[in-house]
Amino acid sequence: MFYKSVIRPLLFRFAPEFIHHFVFVSLKIFFSIPGLSGLLRSYCLPDHKSLKKELLGIKFDSPVGIAAGFDKNAQLYKQMFSLGFGFIEVGTVTPEGQIGNPKPRLFRLPSDKALINRMGFNNAGYKAAVQRLSHRNPKEPVGGNLGKNTCTLNNVAVEDYALLFEELFNSVDYFVVNVSCPNISDLKELQDQKALVEILESLQSINNNKPKRKPVLLKISPDLNNKQLDEVIQIVDQTKIDGVVAVNTTITRNNLKAASSKIKLIGNGGLSGKPLQKRALEVVRYLSEKSNKSFPIIGVGGIFTPDDALAMLEAGADLIQVYTGFIYEGPFIARRINKAIIKNSLSKL
Repeated sequence: MFYKSVIRPLLFRFAPEFIHHFVFVSLKIFFSIPGLSGLLRSYCLPDHKSLKKELLGIKFDSPVGIAAGFDKNAQLYKQMFSLGFGFIEVGTVTPEGQIGNPKPRLFRLPSDKALINRMGFNNAGYKAAVQRLSHRNPKEPVGGNLGKNTCTLNNVAVEDYALLFEELFNSVDYFVVNVSCPNISDLKELQDQKALVEILESLQSINNNKPKRKPVLLKISPDLNNKQLDEVIQIVDQTKIDGVVAVNTTITRNNLKAASSKIKLIGNGGLSGKPLQKRALEVVRYLSEKSNKSFPIIGVGGIFTPDDALAMLEAGADLIQVYTGFIYEGPFIARRINKAIIKNSLSKL
């Protein structure tokens, strides 16, 4: 494949965060060519009934989406639909813009097909996201991933989430509450059942007073044990939220091929990519089976190939998301997965 043999080695010569911005600019220029978006969309996203899905009251042309963290500021969501993705999750968005953690804060582990990041919710704030999302096509589903500002104390974090929910309500189709990112100081404390219920019930109170409510999902950590996953199921039932996004990045560093000296030098951060695949599947399968499929699950973590995607769907995910897989596998990852889903559905006829 040309991307893996030529383009990726060239891109990987440069710092990851620099390349992230470079790719954004390049794709914007590339898609400014008249007629290109439509041609690519038809190439990457076949019009086939096996890809179409209605979930959470939203119609998806494909179950393959881009996870939060890729398009933090809603700058590239239009172009990503042309690459065959069925939905885009923007953010994590915070009330005020913030620069995030000091650089360097994004690292590659090529031997593991992984990334480690400690970005720290760097984003331009909700006002920038709202402005950019005002131009979107309402038929192309966009989710909003919500987080608190780093300087916001946990005892008033509910106010940050409530503000974001109100301000982004008319700009996105669904919401994801992010309290599981390992790169924000003390954020994990909000995964405590009492704190989490307070946040979710506050959002649901706002939601239920709207003329038409919107889906609210919870993004969870892969590092939760089974008892904590049981609590997640209880929280979904108690707060009547609409579903779960499983999973976020992990703080574990188990069974990596990269040298331990390199891992130690990188330091703290959330690990994503292939090493997360097994655990992501376990979490999705556990939640699906233990809850008796009582709520929708968006599966994310270690999806690189069509087989990875099919395994996640078979484990119980209703939709799937990629991020690190897009970096390693290239811009046509959604096309390959879409074709595999179609082929898999036809084989069952």
